[in-house]
Amino acid sequence: MADLKPEKTENGEEKKPEETGRPVRVYADGIYDLFHFGHARALEQAKKLFPNTYLLVGCCNDEVTHRYKGKTVMTESERYESLRHCKWVDEVITDAPWVVTKEFLDKHKIDYVAHDALPYADASGAGNDVYEFVKAIGKFKETKRTDGISTSDIIMRIVKDYNEYVMRNLARGYTREDLGVSYVKEKRLRVNMGLKKLRDKVKEQQEKVGEKLHTVAKNAGVLHDEWVENADRWVAGFLEKFEEGCHQMGTAIKERIRESIQDSLKMQQARSFSLLQYEED
Repeated sequence: MADLKPEKTENGEEKKPEETGRPVRVYADGIYDLFHFGHARALEQAKKLFPNTYLLVGCCNDEVTHRYKGKTVMTESERYESLRHCKWVDEVITDAPWVVTKEFLDKHKIDYVAHDALPYADASGAGNDVYEFVKAIGKFKETKRTDGISTSDIIMRIVKDYNEYVMRNLARGYTREDLGVSYVKEKRLRVNMGLKKLRDKVKEQQEKVGEKLHTVAKNAGVLHDEWVENADRWVAGFLEKFEEGCHQMGTAIKERIRESIQDSLKMQQARSFSLLQYEED
Protein backbone atom coordinates (compact mmCIF):
# COMPACT_ATOMS: atom_id res chain seq x y z
CA MET A 1 0.00 0.00 0.00
CA ALA A 2 1.40 3.43 -0.95
CA ASP A 3 2.20 5.81 1.89
CA LEU A 4 -0.58 8.42 1.97
CA LYS A 5 1.16 11.60 3.11
CA PRO A 6 -1.09 14.50 4.18
CA GLU A 7 -1.46 17.14 1.49
CA LYS A 8 -1.30 20.83 2.31
CA THR A 9 -3.41 23.78 1.20
CA GLU A 10 -1.89 27.07 -0.02
CA ASN A 11 -2.16 28.32 3.56
CA GLY A 12 -0.14 25.36 4.78
CA GLU A 13 -3.12 23.65 6.40
CA GLU A 14 -3.63 19.94 6.00
CA LYS A 15 -6.23 19.09 3.39
CA LYS A 16 -9.19 16.94 4.32
CA PRO A 17 -9.06 13.50 2.71
CA GLU A 18 -12.06 14.30 0.51
CA GLU A 19 -10.21 17.37 -0.85
CA THR A 20 -7.16 15.48 -2.10
CA GLY A 21 -8.72 13.90 -5.19
CA ARG A 22 -7.74 10.39 -4.14
CA PRO A 23 -10.26 7.78 -2.92
CA VAL A 24 -11.32 8.43 0.67
CA ARG A 25 -10.57 5.35 2.76
CA VAL A 26 -13.60 4.63 4.96
CA TYR A 27 -13.64 1.82 7.50
CA ALA A 28 -16.74 0.06 8.82
CA ASP A 29 -16.63 -2.83 11.24
CA GLY A 30 -18.95 -5.32 12.88
CA ILE A 31 -19.79 -8.98 13.45
CA TYR A 32 -22.12 -9.35 10.45
CA ASP A 33 -23.71 -12.58 11.68
CA LEU A 34 -26.59 -13.78 9.49
CA PHE A 35 -25.71 -11.03 7.03
CA HIS A 36 -28.95 -9.20 6.11
CA PHE A 37 -30.15 -6.10 4.27
CA GLY A 38 -29.74 -3.95 7.40
CA HIS A 39 -26.01 -4.67 7.24
CA ALA A 40 -25.96 -4.01 3.48
CA ARG A 41 -27.74 -0.66 3.89
CA ALA A 42 -25.25 0.46 6.55
CA LEU A 43 -22.36 -0.44 4.23
CA GLU A 44 -24.10 1.35 1.36
CA GLN A 45 -24.28 4.51 3.46
CA ALA A 46 -20.58 4.20 4.31
CA LYS A 47 -19.69 3.67 0.64
CA LYS A 48 -21.70 6.74 -0.39
CA LEU A 49 -20.25 9.11 2.22
CA PHE A 50 -18.04 10.59 -0.49
CA PRO A 51 -18.16 10.59 -4.30
CA ASN A 52 -14.93 8.55 -4.38
CA THR A 53 -14.84 6.08 -1.49
CA TYR A 54 -12.75 3.00 -0.90
CA LEU A 55 -14.66 0.97 1.69
CA LEU A 56 -12.78 -1.33 4.03
CA VAL A 57 -14.91 -3.59 6.21
CA GLY A 58 -13.53 -5.19 9.33
CA CYS A 59 -15.02 -8.35 10.79
CA CYS A 60 -14.05 -9.82 14.17
CA ASN A 61 -13.08 -13.48 14.39
CA ASP A 62 -14.96 -16.08 16.41
CA GLU A 63 -12.66 -15.96 19.44
CA VAL A 64 -13.05 -12.20 19.96
CA THR A 65 -16.75 -12.20 19.13
CA HIS A 66 -17.64 -15.08 21.46
CA ARG A 67 -15.64 -13.47 24.25
CA TYR A 68 -17.22 -10.02 24.08
CA LYS A 69 -20.60 -10.55 22.43
CA GLY A 70 -21.54 -14.22 22.52
CA LYS A 71 -22.02 -17.19 20.24
CA THR A 72 -22.67 -16.56 16.57
CA VAL A 73 -24.76 -18.61 14.16
CA MET A 74 -22.23 -18.33 11.33
CA THR A 75 -18.54 -19.09 11.60
CA GLU A 76 -15.94 -16.39 11.00
CA SER A 77 -15.20 -17.82 7.53
CA GLU A 78 -18.88 -17.68 6.59
CA ARG A 79 -19.16 -14.10 7.83
CA TYR A 80 -16.04 -13.02 5.93
CA GLU A 81 -17.34 -14.64 2.74
CA SER A 82 -20.77 -12.99 3.10
CA LEU A 83 -19.08 -9.58 3.20
CA ARG A 84 -16.96 -10.33 0.13
CA HIS A 85 -20.16 -10.82 -1.84
CA CYS A 86 -21.61 -7.42 -0.88
CA LYS A 87 -21.25 -5.01 -3.79
CA TRP A 88 -20.49 -2.01 -1.56
CA VAL A 89 -17.38 -3.61 -0.04
CA ASP A 90 -13.98 -3.01 -1.62
CA GLU A 91 -11.88 -4.89 0.92
CA VAL A 92 -12.53 -7.18 3.88
CA ILE A 93 -10.20 -6.99 6.87
CA THR A 94 -10.36 -10.30 8.75
CA ASP A 95 -9.55 -10.70 12.45
CA ALA A 96 -10.53 -7.09 13.01
CA PRO A 97 -9.90 -5.66 16.49
CA TRP A 98 -12.76 -5.11 18.94
CA VAL A 99 -11.57 -1.54 19.58
CA VAL A 100 -10.31 0.77 16.83
CA THR A 101 -6.96 2.26 17.77
CA LYS A 102 -4.60 4.82 16.26
CA GLU A 103 -2.18 2.05 15.31
CA PHE A 104 -4.95 0.25 13.40
CA LEU A 105 -5.99 3.45 11.58
CA ASP A 106 -2.39 4.19 10.61
CA LYS A 107 -1.72 0.61 9.47
CA HIS A 108 -4.63 0.62 7.03
CA LYS A 109 -4.41 4.35 6.13
CA ILE A 110 -8.02 4.86 7.26
CA ASP A 111 -9.44 8.36 6.86
CA TYR A 112 -12.81 7.86 8.55
CA VAL A 113 -14.67 5.23 10.54
CA ALA A 114 -18.39 4.76 9.73
CA HIS A 115 -20.87 3.25 12.16
CA ASP A 116 -24.18 4.03 13.84
CA ALA A 117 -23.91 6.45 16.76
CA LEU A 118 -25.00 4.03 19.50
CA PRO A 119 -22.26 3.48 22.11
CA TYR A 120 -20.68 0.01 22.08
CA ALA A 121 -18.78 -1.20 25.15
CA ASP A 122 -15.07 -1.78 24.75
CA ALA A 123 -13.04 -4.62 26.25
CA SER A 124 -12.15 -2.77 29.46
CA GLY A 125 -15.37 -3.60 31.26
CA ALA A 126 -15.71 0.05 32.26
CA GLY A 127 -18.44 0.71 29.73
CA ASN A 128 -16.29 2.89 27.48
CA ASP A 129 -17.34 3.34 23.86
CA VAL A 130 -15.23 1.41 21.34
CA TYR A 131 -15.40 4.44 19.03
CA GLU A 132 -14.52 6.98 21.72
CA PHE A 133 -11.05 7.62 20.32
CA VAL A 134 -12.26 7.95 16.71
CA LYS A 135 -15.00 10.38 17.73
CA ALA A 136 -12.53 12.44 19.74
CA ILE A 137 -10.21 13.01 16.76
CA GLY A 138 -13.06 13.86 14.38
CA LYS A 139 -12.82 10.78 12.18
CA PHE A 140 -16.22 9.28 12.98
CA LYS A 141 -19.01 9.30 10.40
CA GLU A 142 -22.48 8.28 11.50
CA THR A 143 -24.64 5.81 9.58
CA LYS A 144 -28.27 5.01 10.35
CA ARG A 145 -29.59 1.65 11.47
CA THR A 146 -32.46 0.06 9.54
CA ASP A 147 -35.51 -0.31 11.77
CA GLY A 148 -37.16 -3.72 12.05
CA ILE A 149 -34.19 -5.86 11.09
CA SER A 150 -31.21 -7.12 13.06
CA THR A 151 -29.42 -10.39 13.70
CA SER A 152 -31.04 -10.55 17.14
CA ASP A 153 -34.50 -10.07 15.59
CA ILE A 154 -33.91 -12.91 13.13
CA ILE A 155 -32.74 -15.24 15.89
CA MET A 156 -35.80 -14.34 17.98
CA ARG A 157 -38.08 -15.22 15.07
CA ILE A 158 -36.42 -18.63 14.80
CA VAL A 159 -36.62 -19.24 18.55
CA LYS A 160 -40.26 -18.16 18.62
CA ASP A 161 -41.22 -20.63 15.88
CA TYR A 162 -38.65 -23.27 16.86
CA ASN A 163 -41.04 -26.24 16.61
CA GLU A 164 -42.19 -25.13 13.14
CA TYR A 165 -38.62 -25.10 11.86
CA VAL A 166 -37.80 -28.46 13.49
CA MET A 167 -40.89 -30.03 11.86
CA ARG A 168 -39.98 -28.51 8.52
CA ASN A 169 -36.48 -29.98 8.66
CA LEU A 170 -37.77 -33.37 9.83
CA ALA A 171 -40.05 -33.37 6.78
CA ARG A 172 -37.01 -32.58 4.61
CA GLY A 173 -35.13 -35.64 5.80
CA TYR A 174 -33.08 -34.39 8.75
CA THR A 175 -32.80 -36.79 11.71
CA ARG A 176 -33.58 -35.95 15.31
CA GLU A 177 -29.84 -36.30 16.01
CA ASP A 178 -29.12 -33.64 13.36
CA LEU A 179 -31.62 -31.32 15.04
CA GLY A 180 -30.69 -32.17 18.62
CA VAL A 181 -34.16 -33.29 19.74
CA SER A 182 -35.12 -36.27 21.90
CA TYR A 183 -36.95 -39.37 20.73
CA VAL A 184 -40.14 -38.34 22.58
CA LYS A 185 -40.05 -34.82 21.18
CA GLU A 186 -39.53 -36.14 17.66
CA LYS A 187 -42.61 -38.38 17.93
CA ARG A 188 -44.69 -35.56 19.38
CA LEU A 189 -43.61 -33.24 16.59
CA ARG A 190 -44.39 -35.84 13.93
CA VAL A 191 -47.90 -36.20 15.38
CA ASN A 192 -48.22 -32.43 15.23
CA MET A 193 -47.04 -32.53 11.62
CA GLY A 194 -49.81 -35.01 10.79
CA LEU A 195 -52.41 -32.87 12.53
CA LYS A 196 -51.16 -29.78 10.73
CA LYS A 197 -51.43 -31.51 7.35
CA LEU A 198 -54.98 -32.54 8.23
CA ARG A 199 -55.89 -29.00 9.29
CA ASP A 200 -54.34 -27.62 6.09
CA LYS A 201 -56.34 -30.12 4.02
CA VAL A 202 -59.57 -29.17 5.75
CA LYS A 203 -58.76 -25.49 5.30
CA GLU A 204 -58.01 -26.06 1.62
CA GLN A 205 -61.38 -27.76 1.12
CA GLN A 206 -63.14 -24.97 3.02
CA GLU A 207 -61.46 -22.41 0.77
CA LYS A 208 -62.51 -24.33 -2.35
CA VAL A 209 -66.12 -24.46 -1.13
CA GLY A 210 -65.91 -20.79 -0.24
CA GLU A 211 -64.65 -19.95 -3.73
CA LYS A 212 -67.51 -21.89 -5.31
CA LEU A 213 -70.07 -20.15 -3.10
CA HIS A 214 -68.49 -16.83 -3.94
CA THR A 215 -68.68 -17.63 -7.66
CA VAL A 216 -72.35 -18.62 -7.36
CA ALA A 217 -73.12 -15.50 -5.36
CA LYS A 218 -71.22 -13.39 -7.85
CA ASN A 219 -73.05 -14.93 -10.80
CA ALA A 220 -76.35 -14.48 -9.00
CA GLY A 221 -75.45 -10.87 -8.48
CA VAL A 222 -74.65 -10.47 -12.18
CA LEU A 223 -77.95 -12.10 -13.18
CA HIS A 224 -79.81 -9.88 -10.73
CA ASP A 225 -78.11 -6.75 -12.04
CA GLU A 226 -78.76 -7.86 -15.60
CA TRP A 227 -82.44 -8.46 -14.81
CA VAL A 228 -82.85 -5.04 -13.16
CA GLU A 229 -81.12 -3.35 -16.07
CA ASN A 230 -83.10 -5.10 -18.81
CA ALA A 231 -86.39 -5.84 -17.04
CA ASP A 232 -88.43 -3.15 -18.84
CA ARG A 233 -87.16 -4.21 -22.23
CA TRP A 234 -87.70 -7.90 -21.51
CA VAL A 235 -91.22 -7.32 -20.14
CA ALA A 236 -92.14 -5.11 -23.12
CA GLY A 237 -90.86 -7.76 -25.52
CA PHE A 238 -92.76 -10.47 -23.66
CA LEU A 239 -95.99 -8.46 -23.77
CA GLU A 240 -95.50 -7.77 -27.45
CA LYS A 241 -95.03 -11.45 -28.18
CA PHE A 242 -97.90 -12.33 -25.89
CA GLU A 243 -100.18 -9.79 -27.58
CA GLU A 244 -99.16 -11.07 -30.99
CA GLY A 245 -99.84 -14.62 -29.89
CA CYS A 246 -103.19 -13.65 -28.44
CA HIS A 247 -104.14 -11.88 -31.67
CA GLN A 248 -103.18 -14.93 -33.71
CA MET A 249 -105.09 -17.18 -31.33
CA GLY A 250 -108.12 -14.89 -31.45
CA THR A 251 -108.03 -14.81 -35.24
CA ALA A 252 -107.79 -18.61 -35.34
CA ILE A 253 -110.70 -18.97 -32.90
CA LYS A 254 -112.82 -16.52 -34.89
CA GLU A 255 -111.98 -18.37 -38.10
CA ARG A 256 -112.91 -21.67 -36.49
CA ILE A 257 -116.21 -20.22 -35.20
CA ARG A 258 -116.98 -18.76 -38.64
CA GLU A 259 -116.26 -22.09 -40.28
CA SER A 260 -118.41 -23.84 -37.71
CA ILE A 261 -121.29 -21.42 -38.33
CA GLN A 262 -120.97 -21.86 -42.06
CA ASP A 263 -120.97 -25.64 -41.67
CA SER A 264 -124.03 -25.41 -39.44
CA LEU A 265 -125.84 -23.17 -41.93
CA LYS A 266 -125.03 -25.53 -44.77
CA MET A 267 -126.36 -28.47 -42.77
CA GLN A 268 -129.46 -26.50 -41.87
CA GLN A 269 -130.04 -25.50 -45.48
CA ALA A 270 -129.59 -29.09 -46.64
CA ARG A 271 -132.05 -30.29 -44.01
CA SER A 272 -134.58 -27.62 -45.00
CA PHE A 273 -134.24 -28.52 -48.64
CA SER A 274 -134.86 -32.18 -47.84
CA LEU A 275 -138.02 -31.33 -45.87
CA LEU A 276 -139.42 -29.18 -48.70
CA GLN A 277 -138.75 -31.89 -51.17
CA TYR A 278 -140.55 -34.42 -48.95
CA GLU A 279 -143.59 -32.19 -48.58
CA GLU A 280 -143.87 -31.72 -52.33
CA ASP A 281 -143.88 -35.44 -52.81
